[in-house]
Amino acid sequence: MSVVALHLYEKLNEAANDKERSKAIVDAFSELEERYPNLKDVATQRDLSETELRLRKEIEQVRLETEKVRNEIKTVESNLQLEIKTIEANLQKEIDKTRIEIEKVRAEVKMVEVNLTKELHKHTLWVISGIGSIIMAIKLLDWLIAHL
Repeated sequence: MSVVALHLYEKLNEAANDKERSKAIVDAFSELEERYPNLKDVATQRDLSETELRLRKEIEQVRLETEKVRNEIKTVESNLQLEIKTIEANLQKEIDKTRIEIEKVRAEVKMVEVNLTKELHKHTLWVISGIGSIIMAIKLLDWLIAHL
């Protein structure tokens, strides 16, 4: 670029009037546009600074949003853990109640079993007594028949 500037400087010094100076300036701009066709698209230091500032602000906003989401996640996680503990406690209570009920039913079954065993023994004794009475009656009849 310094060659173009030097060439323009020489033309401006050699120009005899304003018209030639204007033509030299226009030619220099044309030469710059030919050499650097994307010159309009080139970012300036100010453009870069503004873009950097905008990006920094956006990054900070994203950081804040990320932190907010992390806090929300922690809150949800904490609430879920509390809910899980509550559910576990309630389930444990229900399990304990069920175990107590099972033990009560087992005790009732045992009691019924004992009562049935007692009744079975009573009936067995009654049947044995009845059989004994029948045998005695038969023997008595047999003796009576033999002695009459």
